[in-house]
Amino acid sequence: MQRLSGLDASFLYLETAAQPLHVCSILEIDTSTMPGGYTFDRLRDELGLRIKAMPQFREKLADSRFNLDHPVWVDDKDFDVDRHVHRIGLPAPGGRRELAEICGHIASLPLDRSRPLWEKWVIENIAGTDAHQGGRLAVFTKVHHAGVDGVTGASMMSQLCSTEPDAPPPDPVDGVGDASSLEIALNGAVQFATRPLKLANMLPATVSTVVDTVRRARSGLTMAAPFAAPKTAFNANITGHRNIAFAELDLEDVKAVKNHFGVKVNDVVMALVSGVLRKFLEDRGELPEESLVGMVPVSVHEKSDRPGRNQVSGMFSSLRTDIADPAERLKAIAEANSVAKQHSSAIGATLLQDWTQFAAPAVFGVAMRLYARSRLTEAKPVHNLVISNVPGPQVPLYYLGCEVKAMYPLGPIFHGSGLNITVMSLNGKLDVGIVSCPELLPDLWDLADDFEPALDELLDATK
Repeated sequence: MQRLSGLDASFLYLETAAQPLHVCSILEIDTSTMPGGYTFDRLRDELGLRIKAMPQFREKLADSRFNLDHPVWVDDKDFDVDRHVHRIGLPAPGGRRELAEICGHIASLPLDRSRPLWEKWVIENIAGTDAHQGGRLAVFTKVHHAGVDGVTGASMMSQLCSTEPDAPPPDPVDGVGDASSLEIALNGAVQFATRPLKLANMLPATVSTVVDTVRRARSGLTMAAPFAAPKTAFNANITGHRNIAFAELDLEDVKAVKNHFGVKVNDVVMALVSGVLRKFLEDRGELPEESLVGMVPVSVHEKSDRPGRNQVSGMFSSLRTDIADPAERLKAIAEANSVAKQHSSAIGATLLQDWTQFAAPAVFGVAMRLYARSRLTEAKPVHNLVISNVPGPQVPLYYLGCEVKAMYPLGPIFHGSGLNITVMSLNGKLDVGIVSCPELLPDLWDLADDFEPALDELLDATK
């Protein structure tokens, strides 16, 4: 067995019917490159072969009522890939709106916790093409956040891909094994008994972080503060419904902006999000005077020696939506991000992971229910939205033999922060995935379709 870290388990504890906490992606693939030609059975069988080398796809949750620590992963002895891979067809004309609508519906459905926490939906009739005749497919993937973060999710996807369409599957890999309720409870008791020592070891780093943050605040060198974001239409309680939209940009254009202004790709990504949100809110007559604040997950995989599949910290970044000029806005965002990164780096990479080790299911569940039912969500939100930037490979990829044309990442949303914009760079493109709740933002295409004009604005500023 393998025990979940506190951060991994927190995504289980925070999950409710209105707040499913899985991460998703839409993969658009070209079946013309698949050896032997596409059939659903062949695609599913190829997936099954690769899953033999990926034990995380064959693991499920296990717990004991006497367990004092977090749940564990164990091998699913009854694993059957047919229970996880489904086939559906788009209604005509099979365009992006029909695809987004059906993916939004699937994203609204919770995962079955009695099985490994993932599903794949093979969606045919994309743009009216016949996948059996070398047309296109979409593959919608759901994986619970307890099992992946942005980096581990991208890694899992890369293991299902290759740089050649006919690459052989890797050798099988053994899983984590099984565990009885007694073993889970006894091991959990040992882990629980060591918590006071772990807490004592954490306190100096925590005090140091607080002192450093106070010192930085006096000098104006901190990241944006939580609960300082202005309220918008998407900062309210969410429902269990999800809607989705997506966009694709040329990565070379993004890099041209980056190089001209001497900033980072992530700065340009945030400037694009800022420009899109500014126009969206301005068109509705709802643009706040204060800048919107984004929460940006930060991978600490290279800095952390802690167990767990989620190895992330986070920083609050000002989107400078209070600045009208696109070029000035980008420069201001880059300056704010530089300060935020320095502040984030000064915070221990494992501090969030260490504190979540003490999280109890009851505490998380009660806290989330109280937050959702209280008037806290009607006050200033913790942050306005989550913005994530996941770097991907810049070479042609083949998913189970089919050439990958686009990969739109889709993150979770939360009460009080009902918008997630995640981008992924892949083989010369920047794929943008947008998720919200239709009760808050009925038509996300207003946002998606403004990404290209926002990039054009920045490109014009380089001339």
